[in-house]
Amino acid sequence: MNTISRRTFAALMASAAVFAGPALAQQGDIKIGYNADQSASGAAELGLSGRYGFEAAIEDINAKGGVLGRKLVAVIRDDAAAPPKSIQNMNELIDNEKVAAVVGPTNSGNALAWLHIPQQKKVPVISHVATATDMTARYAKESQNYIFRVSMVDREQLALLSAYAVKASKDKKIAIIADTTGYGQSATKDLLEILALHGVTPVGVEKFGPKDTDMTSQLAKLKAAGADMVISGSLADATAQVLKSMEKMDYYPGLLSTWGSINSPLINIAGPKLAEKTIFAASTTADANPKATALSKRLLAKYPNMPAFVSAAQGYDAVMLIAAAITKAGSTDGEKVAAALEDLGAVDGIIKTYNKPYSKANHEALGVADFHLAQWKDGVVVKLDNAVVKSITAADLKR
Repeated sequence: MNTISRRTFAALMASAAVFAGPALAQQGDIKIGYNADQSASGAAELGLSGRYGFEAAIEDINAKGGVLGRKLVAVIRDDAAAPPKSIQNMNELIDNEKVAAVVGPTNSGNALAWLHIPQQKKVPVISHVATATDMTARYAKESQNYIFRVSMVDREQLALLSAYAVKASKDKKIAIIADTTGYGQSATKDLLEILALHGVTPVGVEKFGPKDTDMTSQLAKLKAAGADMVISGSLADATAQVLKSMEKMDYYPGLLSTWGSINSPLINIAGPKLAEKTIFAASTTADANPKATALSKRLLAKYPNMPAFVSAAQGYDAVMLIAAAITKAGSTDGEKVAAALEDLGAVDGIIKTYNKPYSKANHEALGVADFHLAQWKDGVVVKLDNAVVKSITAADLKR
């Protein structure tokens, strides 16, 4: 080959490489990001368990040939419950790693700090833990909303707790106790509104500081008011302190709490037996159905200390929904994937089979009708199925 021929050949090859680049990239792995606290806050174990379920779903999908004939790859980031770190992670995942979608975060505050980033950059996000009520509605009026969720919404789970309290209380003597954090006071506001829909005015509404460990004075007021059902609007560690204060007084009304009580701080602080005295909301439990039982056993074999199966199931289902949307879109283009999420058919998950889980107007895959009540029993979270639960109808789930 002469010099001119060599140069011509090299130029043609370079040109071919330029044009082939995007096509070859399309045949590469599909990256899915995971951005959640796995180490720092009281909710970190939800993020950690969520990661286990997230990775298990990717393993299962790849074992069946991947998505669009391409392998799914997990890109994991720990945001350590810090909004600045969570923002940095989100930018890195989207800009540097070029993820097709993101699952996360653990903490609602972190989500609210970075929702604008995936929205502006057109990358779908499915929250698998964070529960702040308005997360998925912030961009509902945009031409395309990129924020989705497969987790428990605060208002929805409080609706279930309220329905149970109204059914279980003999004389509708229901009380509220919550910490003074934003979470606790938001829960109190929601509970007051939901109970009003039932025609119930609480006999007491008490609050305490987030670091308080003695709530006997607040509980004494509720006891004097005759409260036989108390709803706790706090996370696991605070609810554990409420239980310990009840033990000091030998005052045990029915205590209902949010899904935070599924976390190990409840059982670690209150102790296994005392922890059994609260009933809490859950989207699933390891004994909820055969698929849940199988995934729980599989993950526990690999991670014997896995703390919160519920978020593992939600992390698993988030990946399944993303994979189904990419398949339907025939592309990893964010706008097409988000539109496909809003138009999915049936998708098999751990919690349930999702049939048209999202729409243009609704980006919540789970609602109060999907939730059930659970409790600790011998150190394990189990589904509650007593007479009160069986008596709750759809009409009772006011919200």
